Amino acid sequence: MGRYRICVATGAWLFSGSFNRVQLWLVGERGEAELELNLRPVRGQVEEFEQDVPQDLGPLQFVKLRKHHSLVDDAWFCDRITVQGPGDLEATAFPCYRWVQGEGVLTLPEGTARLAGESTLDKFQKHREKELKERQLIYRWATWKEGLPLTIAADSEKDLPPDMKFHGEKRLDSEWTGKTGALEMVLKRVYNLVNPWDSLEAFDQIFWGPKSTLSEKVHQRWQDDELFGYQFLNGANPMLLRRSTSLPSRLVLPSGMEELRAQLEEELQKGSLFEADFILLDGIPANIIQGEQQYLAAPLVMLKMEPSGKLLPMAIQIQPPNPSSPIPPIFLPSDPPLTWLLAKIWVRSAEFQLQQIKYHFMNTHMLAEVIAVATMRCLPGLHPVFKLLIPHTRYTMEVNIGARSTFDSDSGIFSQAVSISGGGHVQLFHRAMAQLTYCSLCPPEDLADRGLLGIPSALYAHDALRLWEIIARYVEGIVHLIYHGDDIVRGDSELQAWCREITEVGLCHAQDRGFPVSFQSRAQLCHFLTMCLFTCTAQHSAVNFSQLDWFLWVPNAPSTMRMPPPTTKEDVTMATLMGSLPNARQSCLQMLFVRQVSLQQPNLIPLGYHTEEYFSGPEPKAMLRQFQADLDNLEREIVARNEQLDLPYEYLKPSCIENSVAN
Repeated sequence: MGRYRICVATGAWLFSGSFNRVQLWLVGERGEAELELNLRPVRGQVEEFEQDVPQDLGPLQFVKLRKHHSLVDDAWFCDRITVQGPGDLEATAFPCYRWVQGEGVLTLPEGTARLAGESTLDKFQKHREKELKERQLIYRWATWKEGLPLTIAADSEKDLPPDMKFHGEKRLDSEWTGKTGALEMVLKRVYNLVNPWDSLEAFDQIFWGPKSTLSEKVHQRWQDDELFGYQFLNGANPMLLRRSTSLPSRLVLPSGMEELRAQLEEELQKGSLFEADFILLDGIPANIIQGEQQYLAAPLVMLKMEPSGKLLPMAIQIQPPNPSSPIPPIFLPSDPPLTWLLAKIWVRSAEFQLQQIKYHFMNTHMLAEVIAVATMRCLPGLHPVFKLLIPHTRYTMEVNIGARSTFDSDSGIFSQAVSISGGGHVQLFHRAMAQLTYCSLCPPEDLADRGLLGIPSALYAHDALRLWEIIARYVEGIVHLIYHGDDIVRGDSELQAWCREITEVGLCHAQDRGFPVSFQSRAQLCHFLTMCLFTCTAQHSAVNFSQLDWFLWVPNAPSTMRMPPPTTKEDVTMATLMGSLPNARQSCLQMLFVRQVSLQQPNLIPLGYHTEEYFSGPEPKAMLRQFQADLDNLEREIVARNEQLDLPYEYLKPSCIENSVAN
C-alpha cells in the first residue's frame, strides 16, 4: 500500500475548466488503480489530491482519464498531470495540453522522450502506434490549389480538430481586431466622400488609427532614395536583394546611356553593385476590381552600396524588354522628381505583391502548415521531435484557413484591393513554388548565395544569422541527448516517415529542390530542424510584423496600380501619380488588411517562452533555459544597437518574435 500525491493542472484559457466530473487511473509496471476523486477542473487552477492505493503499482507509465457528462459535454483543457508516488524524490509528469471531450478514455504516457522500439515495454509501443493511427484519421491532407503545398483538410475553423483552434482570448482578440478595423474603414470612407482624392496629401486623411513610430517616419520620408534602398536590406521583404556578379541580361540600355553603363560597371568591379529583380511577376495577368482593370509590372532595380552602408538606387527598369516593343526606358534619380517617384512607386507595388504571395504566405505560412500536419500524422507524443516542434505549430492551421479564404473570396481584401488577385495570384504561387528550395529557407546558405554576408548595414542578415546559431545550438542539444549516433537517426522509422511526409507529400516531391527524403546523420537532422524552427518563428516575424511599419503608408507599398506602367518619361504629373495609386476605398482596405495581419496581439508568446512542458527530465529543461538565456543576451545586444540607430530594426528581437505562425 502506498500514498500518491496527484496534481491536475487546467489551462488558463477561457472556458478551459469543466463542470463535468473527471475520473483518473494510475497505470504502473505492476498494476493499475482507479482513483476515487471528485474532480471538476477549474480554469487556471492546479488541484492537488492525495490517495492511498492498496497495491504496488511500480514505476508509473500512464495516467488514464475519462470525463463524464450527463446533460452537457463541457470540454476541459487539461495542461498536465503530475504524480508523486511513495518513496519518489520527484513527481512524474504526464503532459496533455489538449481538449478532453466526450466520454472516451484518454491515455497520457509519462513525459520522457522515447524513440520507437527503444523500450522493451510493449505498452509504450502499442500506445504510439494507436495514437498515430487515430491522428492520421483526424489530420488529413487536402489540396488547396493543384501543384502547391498541401494543407490540412478543413474548409473552415469549424472543421479543425479542437486542439488546432484558437483558444478563447485569441479568438476574442481576433474578432475584436476585425470589428474595430471595419468600423475604422467605414469612418474613413465617409470622410473621403466629401474630400478630394487628387494629391498625395489625400492619403494623410486616412493615415490615422493604430500605427508605429517607424510607420510615421516612413510617412514623412518615403520619397527619399535612402529609405527606398534601405527597405531592400531591412524592410518588409529583405529576401530579394542580391549582390550583382554581372550586369543583368534584361538590362538593355537605350542609346545615350553610356555614362550609366560605365557607372554600373565601375560599381560591379568594386563589388558594390546590387540588384532587385521582380521578373517573377512578368506576364502575370492583373486583377479587375469593380469593373476596372488593374496593372502589374516586373521591375528591375540597380543599386549601389556606399562606403557609409547606404544602399542607393542607380536605375529602374519598370518592365523587361519585349521583342515586339521599343526598348523600355531606364528611370534615373536625375529624372524629374515626379517621374522618378512614379518609377519607385511601381517598384514598391511589385514588392507588395511578391512579399505577400511568395516570401510571406508561401515561404512561412504554407511551409509551417506542412510541418505541423506532417508532425501530427507521423510523430507520436512520445517522440522527441514532436516535443521539440509542437509548441511552434500553435494556431498555424486556423490562421492559414483564414488566409486562404481571403485569397479565394470575391469579397475579400485581395480581390477588392490587390492587383495580383483575380487568378494571377495562383500563377505567382506556382512560380514561387518552383523557387522554394531548401537552401533558400536557411539563412547561412541563402545570404551567402545572395552575397549579403558581412554587410554592416544589413540588419536582417545579421540578426537572422545570430538567431539561426542560437536555435541550432538548442536543437543540437536536444538531438544529441536522444540520438547517440548517426545510426540511431537512420534507424528511426517514425522520423524517416516524417521527413518523407514533408518532402514527398506536403511539398509535392520537393527533393529536386534540395529537400531531404531521409536523414542520414545527426548533423543533417539538426540542420533541418533548425530550418523548421527558424521558419515558424523568426522568418515569419521578419516578413509579417514588418508590414505594419512599411506597408501601412499606402504610397510606399501600393497594393494595386490603376494605370499602366509608363513607357516614356514624358508628361508625368500629380494626376498621373494619383491615377496610378490605389483609390480611397482600395487604400482603406490595404490599411485594414495590414493592421489585421501584422498588429501584434496581446496574447503573443515570445520565441522560446512557451509554458507547455512536453519534455520530462532535467536535461531538456536545462537546454530550454540555456536557449532562453541565449535569446535574452541577443535581445540586449539588439536593444543596445538599436539605441544608436535612426531606424531601429526590431523584427528579430527575440521578445518580438512569435513562437509560431499565429498571426
